[in-house]
Order: sequence, then C-alpha cells, then structure tokens
Amino acid sequence: MLLARQTLPSEPRRARPLRGTPRCAAGRLRRRRSHGDAQRRRSRRLRHRCVLRARVVHRRSRRARGTVAGRAAHVRGGAARRAVAGAAQPSHPALSALRALRRGRRARARGVTPIIIASYNIHRGVGLDRRRDLDRLGVVIAEMNPDVIGLQEVIRQDGNIMPMADQAAYLASKLGMELVMGETRPYGAGTYGNAILTRLPVLGSVRHDLSHGLREPRGCLRVDLAVDDVTLHIFNCHFGLAFRERRAQLELLAGFIRAGSCGGPRVVMGDFNEWHRGPVTRGLRLEFKSPMRRMRRTHPAMFPLFRLDRIYWDVELEGEAFHVHRSRLARVASDHLPVMVRLRVRRRAAAPYVLGDALPPAE
Repeated sequence: MLLARQTLPSEPRRARPLRGTPRCAAGRLRRRRSHGDAQRRRSRRLRHRCVLRARVVHRRSRRARGTVAGRAAHVRGGAARRAVAGAAQPSHPALSALRALRRGRRARARGVTPIIIASYNIHRGVGLDRRRDLDRLGVVIAEMNPDVIGLQEVIRQDGNIMPMADQAAYLASKLGMELVMGETRPYGAGTYGNAILTRLPVLGSVRHDLSHGLREPRGCLRVDLAVDDVTLHIFNCHFGLAFRERRAQLELLAGFIRAGSCGGPRVVMGDFNEWHRGPVTRGLRLEFKSPMRRMRRTHPAMFPLFRLDRIYWDVELEGEAFHVHRSRLARVASDHLPVMVRLRVRRRAAAPYVLGDALPPAE
C-alpha cells in the first residue's frame, strides 16, 4: 500500500495568489483606486512628493480629501496650501494682542465690552517648591491678562522694609492694577485676607464677615466696578474647611449677594473649599443660571484632583469661555491653579424719549 502511494503521480499545486492582490474575473490584476491618505505604506520621501500635488479639499471645512479624483468639489493649488501652512504656525504674541484689541474695538462698536475675570489662591506667595516668589506669581497673572482678578490668602505687612512684604501692593504695582484689600484676620505685624486687583474704575468696596463659631476667620470682599454705564458687582470669597461651616457661610453669602444695593450684574468667585458636590455647589447653581457651570479641577496644582476654585456670574453677562490656566509656571507658583472667564458686558439701552416729557406743566 505504501509503495502504491509513493508511485502515484502527485497533482501539480496551484500557485496561491499573494495577499492583498485581488483578481478580476479575467485573471488580470485590478488596480485599486487610492482613497484618502492611503499612501501610508509608501516610503516617506514618496509620500512627501505626493503631498506637493493638488489635493481634493472639502468646500466648507477646507480639509483634504485625498488626491485629485473624478468628483472634486474644490481643488486648492500649491500657493493656497503654502498660505494655509503659514497660517497654521503660532503667531507672535504681539500679533495675538493686536487681534484681541481689534476684536475688543469691534465689540465696543456693537455696544458690548469684553472683560476677563480670574480667581487665584496664591497660598501666601509660596509655591510647591516651598519658595516665596511673587515675581513668579506676577508672571502667571500676566499670562492670563485679566481685567479683574480676585486673590485669596494674601499677606500685607505694614512697616516692613522688604518690598515683597506687602504682597497685594507689590503685585498691583508690578501689574499696573488698582488694589482693593479685604482683611480677614491679623497676621504677625500685618493682616491676612482677600484682595481684588482691577484695571476698571472702582466705585466702592465692602468687606463682609463669613466667620463661623470658633473656626478660622473667613471673609468676602465686595467691589463695585464701572464698565461703561453698567455697575458690576464682584464678590471674592474664601470659605472654611468644615461642612457645617461652609453651609452657614453660604447662607451669609446669599444675604450679601441678594442685597437691594446690587442693582447690576454679579460675579461670585473664590476658593470654596468644597471637595465634593455639596450645599455650596447646589445653592450657587440655583442662584446663577449661567450656561457654563461645569467645574474644573484646580487643586493640587501639579496634579489637580479637586474643584475648589470657581466663578459664577449672571446670565446677562454672556459668558464666552471658562477654563483653568494650566501653564508650566502656574503648576509650581502656588498649590492652586487659577481659573478665568471671558464675559461680555452689554450696555444698557437708552430710555426712549417721548415728546412732551421735558415740557413744563400747563398752567
């Protein structure tokens, strides 16, 4: 049996086609049509040569759709590609500032004033490297370029010959902003509390006490600012660490922000020390119906885990953007990251003039 099997002639094996080479019915190879960026398997030099050719670009999104084929909605040439490549590169900071100035002028022409408001817990000027460096904090604040910024845990030491002893005044002079200080408790030979730095005209300021029982004294600083013909009320708060303490401070804050003297839009910001969603979050969300109410993680600065620093504003202020400033320097300058929001303050419409209102009464 074995001999018979060995003597049988073996059938010729058919050559298996290579993988990835489909055949048509006639047995000839069918040329695949390139789709999109299906040129990844080619060499890098060949791919770079292919990029120099005209590409199919979507008419609306202006995104490349592949090489030129049968159905091209719009074809962009090499000159336009070079212009787009130049526009994609980061611009100079001076150009960015000029564009922002132009946008601000256009907005003011439409009766809208854009402003940037920030909140920052500076941790008494001490960073994560345990160095007290106010110049570093000034650079972080200058990166955000705010019109108004609320600072927490600020020290003022009167009579000290060191220029950095008065932290609030040093930062205000370095940034060219006006200072409003709200002392909370004595600190050595000076005071400790909250501060607001602003480039807008200050109409007035009031300090409110948020202390509860025998806990550490806390406070809220209210500053009224003039934005064109609108009075903007800024509240800079620093809440306590205990749950019952924060709940009592929320009730006190509600009375302050609902006062009859607040006739304009309000902005409440600060370090609320609420590690998880609690009564402070629920209460302020019910009071302020702003659309961008999502909280961001700000503490600790190197690896943020908790949403302690927040900003709330009235809907009439038209919030444009809200984010946490996460620059490399901000991750070391303090144990908190600063938060900032871009708002649009709309001018109030003038009351319509009715003919005869200014006339004297008839005799």
